[in-house]
Amino acid sequence: MTLRSKFILFAVFVHVLLGMLAWYLLQQDELLFLGMELLILVSIYFTVSLYKSFFKPLNLIRAGIESMKDKDFSTTFMAVGQKDLDDLVNVYNRMMTQLRQERVAQAEKHYLLERLIQASPAGIILLGFDYQVESINPAAERFLGKQLEELKGKHVSQLPADWAKPLQDLQTGQSVTFRIHGTWTFRCHRAHFLDRGFQHYFILIEELTEAILANERQAYEKVIRVMSHEVNNTTGAINSILGSLQYYAPQLNPDDQPDYEHVLQVAIERNSNLSRFMANFADVVRLPQPKKESVDVHALLHDLHRLLKPELEKRHIQLKPILATAPLHVSLDKNQMEQVLLNILKNAMEAIGENGEIEVQTQLYPPRITITDNGEGIPEHVQPHLFTPFYTSKKTGQGIGLTMVRDILMNHGYTFSLSSNGSGKTEFIINLS
Repeated sequence: MTLRSKFILFAVFVHVLLGMLAWYLLQQDELLFLGMELLILVSIYFTVSLYKSFFKPLNLIRAGIESMKDKDFSTTFMAVGQKDLDDLVNVYNRMMTQLRQERVAQAEKHYLLERLIQASPAGIILLGFDYQVESINPAAERFLGKQLEELKGKHVSQLPADWAKPLQDLQTGQSVTFRIHGTWTFRCHRAHFLDRGFQHYFILIEELTEAILANERQAYEKVIRVMSHEVNNTTGAINSILGSLQYYAPQLNPDDQPDYEHVLQVAIERNSNLSRFMANFADVVRLPQPKKESVDVHALLHDLHRLLKPELEKRHIQLKPILATAPLHVSLDKNQMEQVLLNILKNAMEAIGENGEIEVQTQLYPPRITITDNGEGIPEHVQPHLFTPFYTSKKTGQGIGLTMVRDILMNHGYTFSLSSNGSGKTEFIINLS
């Protein structure tokens, strides 16, 4: 039973007794009856006044509670001229003002944090209690190659294969660094924060590719320049001397002249090959920034097809174009992209050897080139090192072809991947956006 009900019952009980007493006095003395009636009227007046004064603060408290339940912190009360009640009104109004200010400040901080997360170059994956994806920011979408709608509610182990393995075993406070497609290097750190007393986990993804590549370039650039300078100076002087020695051939015995000239020519050619070898390394260092212009990618692919046609026919390799129905115009450096595609196609031909097929597929939205071959495939132990400078799995390779491809594509701002899938085919994907 509420306090209000108890008060009303008490007031009714008291006034019923007074009424019964008045009825008794009516039979004894009319003057006493009139006095009792007046007393009952005065009692009712003061009871009602007391009721209003007593329960007005309770009504105020109840209205305040309802406002807080509805999270309406804008409602305040006016003073009524009653000291006790006015003190309560002042306390309530100050409390509501403080709550409203804190709520606005919290909303502003939350909005700022949300904007920072969305604009952050680092990827952020927010996780639920069961290690399931609750939210990811645009940077994480770009790194993972998936949209939030595709990943929300999925366990970390269900992320794309290259990400699932290193992330599903990551413990709170730990970091892990790994490579994707042999080129893109990421460092992931798992941490947590408290929200309303509950722990929420998240994974922070940092891309280290540019920093690592910059360090690599600084490491080998100076060495290549010094080596190139020394080798070119040395081979140039040696070739000059060898060229002079050729003039002495007529002075030799006629039987010795052919061997003499042959040996000199072999030495000169080997020196020239060494100079070209060093020039190829120097080209990686001297790679200029792309001069972009609008290029018809389909026309570029047709030109390359015609260029490689004799070699394709010699190897009995079919190059199968699967091009988008509409022209694909992209802003890029035509000469550099020609080098990239030529290198990829030649690698595909070498992987096939003879009697195979190369598919060149394009799509408009998003703009993309996919080159697929059914060659030997890339061994698993080689894939992490595909784009490592000067690394090669070929007997006569120099390890600069894919390095140059990597640098050109990254200078264009394109993402790419090279891998062998389970069907025995090797795919090189270039995202032209």
